Amino acid sequence: MAGELDHRARAAVISELQRERLAYRRSRARRSTLVALVSTLVFAAAAYFAVTGAPGWPRVRESFLDWDVAVASLPSVAAGLWLNLRVLLVCAVVIVALGLLIAFLRSLRGPVWFPLRALATAYVDLFRGLPLLICLYLIGFGLPGLRLTGVPNDPVLLGGIALVLVYSAYVAEVFRAGIESVHPSQLAAARSLGLDHRRTMRLVVLPQAVRRVTPALLNDFVALQKDCGLISVLGAVDAVRAAQISAATAYDFTPYVVAGLLFVLLAIPSARLADLVARRAARRQGAL
Repeated sequence: MAGELDHRARAAVISELQRERLAYRRSRARRSTLVALVSTLVFAAAAYFAVTGAPGWPRVRESFLDWDVAVASLPSVAAGLWLNLRVLLVCAVVIVALGLLIAFLRSLRGPVWFPLRALATAYVDLFRGLPLLICLYLIGFGLPGLRLTGVPNDPVLLGGIALVLVYSAYVAEVFRAGIESVHPSQLAAARSLGLDHRRTMRLVVLPQAVRRVTPALLNDFVALQKDCGLISVLGAVDAVRAAQISAATAYDFTPYVVAGLLFVLLAIPSARLADLVARRAARRQGAL
């Protein structure tokens, strides 16, 4: 009986300590939130007064922040953004497939596969080093200039091809890093089960590699979102080109600000998703 009472007393003490710790953590969280809110307001106010107090602020506000021009240009810029979004979705699927294929070719072993490995390596070196804007010009104006039968001349299609070529090189390296991060014991276990190289890659290596590099792939996806606006240099009427047309019509730069804000709003969900996946991956690695 005395032992049971002693056990209950200890449990009550532990419960009281837990409540005190929880209350302390809540108070610290409230204090941290309050400090962050106050510091943010102070910084925002300082930035606001610094910008609006500049001598050229009235001219900048008139040229970049005209509400009437923004409202008038919003429908055409939003329609152009829909084109950017379609290009993004199609290119993302093709980039993942092509990047995975290139990474697989670079992971082939044996002298017989050297030509494929060399070709994949040359592809990555070329398009990872070539600036996207130059690639857009080469593909967008060079291919139609050949005047070959069957060569497309649609600026949207040509811009998409340039995006796929450049970003596939980056994604291929991300996939290759994930493939090489798989421990050799996994390969040895797969070989001991009688799996050949192709089935080992498909069933053992690639599932682990893709899971490990998902945060990096999402970051590349965020970068691709804004780079889709570069297809406007080929004449495609996307959000950037629509903003350029509206700015030339209104003699005002506000449509560019509208286009920029729309791209930011498009990128924020993807960026937060990338952060969430990265935190989960970090917790998973910590648990292991």
